[in-house]
Amino acid sequence: MSPQTGERYRAAMPVDTRVTRMLGIDAPIISAPMGWVARPELVAAVSEAGGMGLVPGSLPVDQVREDIARTQDLTDRPIGVNIPLAFAKDPAVVDAVVDAGIRFVTTSAGSPDRYTPLLKDAGLTVFHVVPTLAAARRAVDAGVDGLVVEGVEGAGFKSPHEVAAMVLLPLVTRAVDVPVVAAGGIVDGASLLAAFALGAEGAQMGTRMLASAESAVHANVKDAVLRATETDTVLLNRERRRPMRVLRTDLVAAAEADPDRDPTPLLGRVLETYRDGDLEASLQQLGQVAGRIDEVIPAAEIVARTMAEFEHLLGTLAARHLPVPA
Repeated sequence: MSPQTGERYRAAMPVDTRVTRMLGIDAPIISAPMGWVARPELVAAVSEAGGMGLVPGSLPVDQVREDIARTQDLTDRPIGVNIPLAFAKDPAVVDAVVDAGIRFVTTSAGSPDRYTPLLKDAGLTVFHVVPTLAAARRAVDAGVDGLVVEGVEGAGFKSPHEVAAMVLLPLVTRAVDVPVVAAGGIVDGASLLAAFALGAEGAQMGTRMLASAESAVHANVKDAVLRATETDTVLLNRERRRPMRVLRTDLVAAAEADPDRDPTPLLGRVLETYRDGDLEASLQQLGQVAGRIDEVIPAAEIVARTMAEFEHLLGTLAARHLPVPA
């Protein structure tokens, strides 16, 4: 499917939720801000297809500025930035976001009190990533506009509380009155519709977008996603209460066998995995949903297929399962 197909989809089938209205997008799909994965080509492709691409703010500030500018050269559609509070130590990242005219930011991995007032004062829409109901309530109290509710089945750093999205989404959406984006396990229209049934109004895709044509990672990494089963990821580093979901490899097995050794420094060689394709050099962060991905396709096609299946299922489930009135 070509980029033009994404353009036709965007014009023909907009979906109306608080998330799409707030962000000025047509498809309630956000691409996860994966460092060294979500490069400008992928971020722009998702936005061009009608969703919202997120630039990762975990990189050095100069790199973030460059990535925002390059993405804006590739699309005039809305884009956003993620600020991971535990990693974005330089507050200049806020200036970089505001100066570039970004209107949407997600914050994560830290207290929403840290940057929410600054970002809100600058007129930005702010969603905070939360792994528990208590964290969701704290974020709402801090004044965020919405939440990204992240289940433990997703990739990367996780809460030590390990709550799955199927449990967490309805808890949060029934307790707060801000729009919610579901994250973890979202790969197609069926999983998007399931998230909507639990109260979400949008979804964030990570592993599915990593295995896209525009993803910056080496072909070996994408092939590993295609080979993976639903049991081929593991929560590493539980002993330090800083678990992260990664692909099972020999390197990971060795880290599991030595619980006294902190595996986090292995991420320092992540470019050798993502750029050079050495799967044993570092930790490859993948969600359990890798077991449902069997092809690498353009981001526009991911968005279009997801929304087409979402619309089809939305229209057929009632007819399939409810009795026909006499």
